[in-house]
Amino acid sequence: MDLTARQILDRLVAFPTVSRDSNLDLIDWVEDYLAGHGVSARRVYDATGTKAALYANVGPEVEGGLVLSGHTDVVPVDGQDWSTDPFTVVEAGGKLYGRGTCDMKGFDALALAMVPHALSLDLKRPLQIALSYDEEVGCVGAPPMIDDMLGHLPRAAAAIIGEPTMLRAVTGHNASVLFAIHVHGYEVHSSKLPEGVSAVHEAGRILGWVNDRNDAIRAEAPNAVSAAFDPPFTTVHVGTIEGGTAHNITAKDCHLSVGFRCPAGDDPERHAQALDAFLTELDASLRARHPNAGVTFDRNFGVPALRPEDGGRAETLIRRLTGDNGTHVVTYGTEAGQFQERGYSAVVCGPGDIAQAHQPDEWIAVEQFEAGEALLRRVVATLTE
Repeated sequence: MDLTARQILDRLVAFPTVSRDSNLDLIDWVEDYLAGHGVSARRVYDATGTKAALYANVGPEVEGGLVLSGHTDVVPVDGQDWSTDPFTVVEAGGKLYGRGTCDMKGFDALALAMVPHALSLDLKRPLQIALSYDEEVGCVGAPPMIDDMLGHLPRAAAAIIGEPTMLRAVTGHNASVLFAIHVHGYEVHSSKLPEGVSAVHEAGRILGWVNDRNDAIRAEAPNAVSAAFDPPFTTVHVGTIEGGTAHNITAKDCHLSVGFRCPAGDDPERHAQALDAFLTELDASLRARHPNAGVTFDRNFGVPALRPEDGGRAETLIRRLTGDNGTHVVTYGTEAGQFQERGYSAVVCGPGDIAQAHQPDEWIAVEQFEAGEALLRRVVATLTE
């Protein structure tokens, strides 16, 4: 028996696929659901084998189809004050409450509900379903999935990434790069400060660099692409810093993170290289003072921006079906940029409001959920053309 989109949502939310945990129970269920409709799926595991992405081709194996893409992981509920069980969908007041109902199991459920609908039509081009893992911890699960898709599926013409946008066509989003930095000092009693190296003091030089960089960036004139963003310039942010053991000991260690968020018109690499050069110079300076001192760092290569496409097929399709001709860009990142950098036309469009994502008592409006289903039915219908 076919399941309704709401029934699928109930099943998906019931799997507590917090990013720190496995998502394989959900993947098993989705694979069985697809098999029940005669659709085979392919998995792409992470290095631990405890998580997997899954994708499938519905309809003819020809190029020019459409990808409906979502992620299966959700953020934790720890420390949040929920009024209901976060892993049970509860409907009240025209809203569907539950972790992931908005971000983004709501869209995943709608995408899966399109499978039997697509099979009932005379498709000329395929519908492809793509579900990733670990989006919430840096969009790390999508790239190996997309690369595998390119090796095993006919290339689709467009990808719709269903993050919550209130069903508007979002055609641009920020890129991001994160550095995890460890400043190594040399411990002495603070009364002998010149003989030691304080990792905390030296980390202050990095904070100074961040402030100076932000000032310099803000003084630049944004180009036309970046001007559509708010803010229209790259920001550099220190999210965490931790170091030292006591008030009277020069700090042996200090850890901090430095992140860049860049609008689509800017190049994150120029900022990353500037920080790399500064940290390399600081490392040499500290090692000259003491052989145990220095700076080490790891760079997360980050999430690429989604750049507005001139006449892109994904954007054109969504605008045609929704009548939305506004310009919509967002400052958060999604997997859309990862599809785009691999040659797909990509757009972000899904039901729900991003303001509800990650919140206690997360919800999606029933009206949005139903409107999302209606939109995806119109999307699938274009595959018969």
